[in-house]
Amino acid sequence: MLPDGHVARRLRITGRVQGVGFRDWAVEIAEMLDLTGWVRNRVDGSVEALVVGEEIGVDDFVRRCHSGPGSAEVEKVDVQPAQGIVGEGFLQKPTV
Repeated sequence: MLPDGHVARRLRITGRVQGVGFRDWAVEIAEMLDLTGWVRNRVDGSVEALVVGEEIGVDDFVRRCHSGPGSAEVEKVDVQPAQGIVGEGFLQKPTV
């Protein structure tokens, strides 16, 4: 169960999002916004993230993912509700 005012979202980001520092950028943004969760590359070329935190911070993270880091070319950000079961911090996970 998430604390009041907290939400969890699973994102799938597509476009030119691998090999451009997207995961490092996502960790930096998530830490700045005091979010927990993880980010990882997918073998299909997308980036996936699970983001948990106060709704305003999660919404800001999602908004920023529509642009990504400077060298990314984001085509689409698919956002779905999630359970929000994560550990501490915001981590990079292995590619799946």
